[in-house]
Amino acid sequence: MTLIKSVSGIRGTLGGKISENLTPPDIVKYTQAFAHLLRLKYPRIKKIKVLVGRDGRISGEVVSSLVVSTLRMSGIDVFDAGLSTTPSVEMGVTEYECHGGIILTASHNPYNWNALKLLNESGEFISEEDGKKLLELAEANTFEYADVLKLGGYKAVEDVMDLHVKKILRHPLVNASAIKKKNFTLVCDTINSTGSLVLQKLFKEIGIKNYYFLHEEVNGHFAHNPEPLPEHLNDLSKEVKRRKADLGIAVDPDVDRLVLVCEDGEFFGEEYTLVAVADYVLGKTGKGGKTVSNLSSSRALADVTARHGGEYFASKVGEVHVVKKMKEVNAIIGGEGNGGVIVPDLHYGRDAVAGIALMLSFLAEQGKPASQIRKSYPNYYMSKSKIELQPEWDVDEVLERVCEKYKKNKPITEDGVKIIFDNEWVHLRKSNTEPIIRIYTESTSQSMADNLAKKFIQDIGAVVKELIID
Repeated sequence: MTLIKSVSGIRGTLGGKISENLTPPDIVKYTQAFAHLLRLKYPRIKKIKVLVGRDGRISGEVVSSLVVSTLRMSGIDVFDAGLSTTPSVEMGVTEYECHGGIILTASHNPYNWNALKLLNESGEFISEEDGKKLLELAEANTFEYADVLKLGGYKAVEDVMDLHVKKILRHPLVNASAIKKKNFTLVCDTINSTGSLVLQKLFKEIGIKNYYFLHEEVNGHFAHNPEPLPEHLNDLSKEVKRRKADLGIAVDPDVDRLVLVCEDGEFFGEEYTLVAVADYVLGKTGKGGKTVSNLSSSRALADVTARHGGEYFASKVGEVHVVKKMKEVNAIIGGEGNGGVIVPDLHYGRDAVAGIALMLSFLAEQGKPASQIRKSYPNYYMSKSKIELQPEWDVDEVLERVCEKYKKNKPITEDGVKIIFDNEWVHLRKSNTEPIIRIYTESTSQSMADNLAKKFIQDIGAVVKELIID
């Protein structure tokens, strides 16, 4: 059981002890801190508005009721989107001219987790600075609630996902007519969450008739581990082949990550979702386009960007950092290698729905199967490992010593430690969302990537032993 407070929001497991898990007092505490943060930001506005939505988790309804009630008792007007997706709520914040938003989702974490993802007036994750201020306000715990005559109002809004889909279909690079003509057959794994709701809207609007869902019912009882990784998506792969589908689609519970399966049942690769969408966008917008992904993402994006005469940039891990870098360099496409695609002229947030629409446009215009498009990209292989953190570990010291050992390679220390070798790299960092050290490696074969990860797991183990002895 754990409670994690970071730039990615307030995330934890339900139940257990206060301050150690995501309990009712903790939910109220951090919601009230967010309300106070907005009041400080907008001191002259009498009625601050916040949009609230949730994914399909079991705990979603009860957590939402606590959040909505706390906001209203803080004098905040609430627009309640109910069951929705993270990108839908992000776009809904600006559509409804709200001053902030909260999406209740723990993304890829298991069913017993939930989280408060906090958004600013642009529908983007609050900044690192605002995140730190919010934690300070929460710890100070000096809140005052509104007088009974100044309670916030409440309005249920049921069209947030519809607005999201319609805006995507208006994007100039979404070729709805070409998609409709191709008469694609699609199979989607929506992991018993809100992906099935928004994708049905997308397919209906775009004119796709042949689509099938796995784990369609929105009940929060995830049929498998909700992180969209190949080892969790065997049913999807089999169903794509059985139905002779053109594409398999998997999303996470809040629909900001997109993973694809080719027509032959082989995985496109979560790292290559962004690569393919970027290839399409760069090809449409001419030479010189800039792209961004984080330090843990595949170098394939840099290769494809260079192929189009563009320029690639890397950011720290975390959507807020990717967005910051995208704005700095005026990137035309960006995201994260976990299947997160950010289309800035739609909104600055990872958006699986937008990714699907652009990928289908790419497939329709190319007239090639997904497997052939995948073969056009350089083959890099990644290994994604993790080490559970022990309370007695000084993680910063561990990473510092690893950095010292490989100082000849001039490690990048902007976000954890990234060490680049001739044809491969390793990135070690403390997770923002789980009590673990993430170990990402990439090489020119899977075995080499796996072996590199094993080597650094051993290195970390040796460093920990040294520290214990010291």
